[in-house]
Amino acid sequence: MGILTGSEILAKSLKNEGTKYLFFLMGGPMIECEGFCVKEGIDLIDVRHEQAAAMMGNAWSRLTQKPSVCMAASGPGVINLCTGVANAFIDCAPMVICGGSSSIKTYGKGAFQCIDQVSIMRPMTKLSERIYKAERIPEQVHNAFEVAMSGKPGPVYLDFPGDLLWEKIDSESINWGQSGKPILLQRPLADQSNIKNLTLALHESKKPIIVSGSGVIWSKAWQEMTQIVETLGIPFFTTPQGRGVLPDDHKYSWPNMRSTAFKEADLIIIAGTRMNYISSHFSPPRFNEKAKIVRIDIDANDISSSPRYVDIRLVGDCKSVFEQILADIDGSIGTNHFTEWRARLETEASEKRQRSGSNKPPSGDPIHPLELCDAVKTFMDRDAILCVDGQEILNYGRQWMPTFEPGHRLNSGPFGTMGVGLPFGLGAKLAKPDKQVIVVHGDGSLGLNVMELDTAVRHKIPILIVVSLNGGWTADPDGVKAGRNLGYTEYHKIAEALGCYSEYIENPEEILPALERAREKVDSGRVALINVKTDYKARAQTVRYASYATNT
Repeated sequence: MGILTGSEILAKSLKNEGTKYLFFLMGGPMIECEGFCVKEGIDLIDVRHEQAAAMMGNAWSRLTQKPSVCMAASGPGVINLCTGVANAFIDCAPMVICGGSSSIKTYGKGAFQCIDQVSIMRPMTKLSERIYKAERIPEQVHNAFEVAMSGKPGPVYLDFPGDLLWEKIDSESINWGQSGKPILLQRPLADQSNIKNLTLALHESKKPIIVSGSGVIWSKAWQEMTQIVETLGIPFFTTPQGRGVLPDDHKYSWPNMRSTAFKEADLIIIAGTRMNYISSHFSPPRFNEKAKIVRIDIDANDISSSPRYVDIRLVGDCKSVFEQILADIDGSIGTNHFTEWRARLETEASEKRQRSGSNKPPSGDPIHPLELCDAVKTFMDRDAILCVDGQEILNYGRQWMPTFEPGHRLNSGPFGTMGVGLPFGLGAKLAKPDKQVIVVHGDGSLGLNVMELDTAVRHKIPILIVVSLNGGWTADPDGVKAGRNLGYTEYHKIAEALGCYSEYIENPEEILPALERAREKVDSGRVALINVKTDYKARAQTVRYASYATNT
């Protein structure tokens, strides 16, 4: 290969690791590398704000189960990535972030955009390090991909000083030994004695439940979890982003009985999710104080720091541990073991469904957000990927819009990051171009990344965006929230100006026809946005996640 620059080496290294897309915003000192990425056959997706690049990468990774790659210019460019990177870190999404930085020889001398980016990135990544030797770029890039996917997945940051990227070296001195080698997929087993303790606990239990999260998705363990649920007849519940591991309409799924099941379960098996605020830390009064707690997680540190005592600790990969459980039970427990428990849940769930108005959303003028959710529910394909972002619409969407496929539900996540919806939708469509992708957005959160409509149009990424336009950040029936009001933004006009198909809707009867017209446009390759004016007084009554929740 003769003489290569650091930029060329980086581009070739990324290609060797299987990089399909580069999510980025151009700028120095990465410009030359971005050009070499094009020559290597990597598809470049340039965005209008770096945080959107990280968010697109997050969604792409979740749906492909592979590390995505993001790139940004030095200083403000790298710092702009941080919101998306932090969100990916909390979401446990594997990413490799390449950031340009000021030259090593001028560091500390007041150089252009000089700041300690490695330290900035360290709290929100699994690994944050600077590259000092051009000949080691392939080795360290491969290591970044390995670390991103190992154990609990997450982002890795690599810092590339300008003089390193411009340096020219003889290709014979470059260490290509690890570049492009297969990434080690770890599937550690849990301690067998603890597996036997769980089998015993299941024999003794009368009211067990499984609560699963994204760890089951990252482990690709949905078939094994399905086998456990259906073989043993255990009711299951999922976290918001863990939905779809089993379809929401599965016979052992009773989402409208969550509160009862949580309060009465005597054995709670927590699989691949944290014991955090979303689940009220699995603590009383939401959960049975006397219940036996079981955790399945690949991260021993996470289990050891559980906010409630864990009786049975299964440190291992969800897929492997589920297989261990099935093998140890070996048919000794069947669906008849928990018949009374399931019958109790089904009876009460059926009674709830029969109550007046329980099966249809409120209707009227202005449009209730649940009525909008119901229209999307009726319209969407069964295997659609649904990205939901906002405040009220996010909470209403959890109640009303189902998910039936693993990984096909994306939202603001446990970090509560606003603005993810549109970038998530674009990353999802790139990951699964044959699937319908619908973004249901609050009007406030859409404003944070609305210019990515331009990204969608330029790169011909056909998705549908449905906006719940309630005129502000949250519901405000009493008009008392400072800074809440945004006015009724004419997003349909913004979308039209950027080259999208768009409509504005005020009549509830017009929602479904508008969605069908939008489907035709999306199927023809266009981006479509439907802006639906909704009731500013409608406030979702869901579990409060924090004492400072905006719906109090």
